[in-house]
Amino acid sequence: MTSQPPVYLVDDDRAVRDAVALLLSTYGLRVETFAHPLDFLSRQPELEPGCIVLDLRMPAITGLQLQQKLQESGCGWPIVLLTGHGDMQACRRAFKAGAVDFLSKPVDEHVLMEAINAAFAALARYREQDEQRALLARLTERERQVLALVAQGYATKEIAAALELSPRTVETHRAHISEKIGSTSVVEFARLAQASQEPGPGGHP
Repeated sequence: MTSQPPVYLVDDDRAVRDAVALLLSTYGLRVETFAHPLDFLSRQPELEPGCIVLDLRMPAITGLQLQQKLQESGCGWPIVLLTGHGDMQACRRAFKAGAVDFLSKPVDEHVLMEAINAAFAALARYREQDEQRALLARLTERERQVLALVAQGYATKEIAAALELSPRTVETHRAHISEKIGSTSVVEFARLAQASQEPGPGGHP
């Protein structure tokens, strides 16, 4: 379990922070607690990517407001929201903004662990897409066009005709793409082409 990402617990109630942190530590999770959402927000850029367990109702800014601020900053880490008050409107807003789960206090430990494990899976997908976007950023616009057509299964001559290039130039672009992404696999080309179409953190491509 030590290889798992950290869990960041943000809750202004010290008793809840201590209880939940102790519970998660018994599962071997690394937990860092924050009493104030603004403290977490200021530290977030320097933290290792992880799962955020976030109280809904806090002073200064609410859990939903913190979720929005994180999205605006480009942080796509998965969030599990906790609340002591059933609020269906807040629940809908949280899910619409990408929350992994919305749990009521006192939370059942097995339900919480299921939510955190789902968050870890979402984080793995986010990090993979982030790495893919970093690779895509290294490509020129023409290389992206060639990549997209290779991913769709077009042969070199077909790509050359579609882009009004010579087959030799297309092969040169393919070689540059392979060098930049570290792979000659058409499957990898297809994965990167798909990543270029997927929304990034906060729903932005």
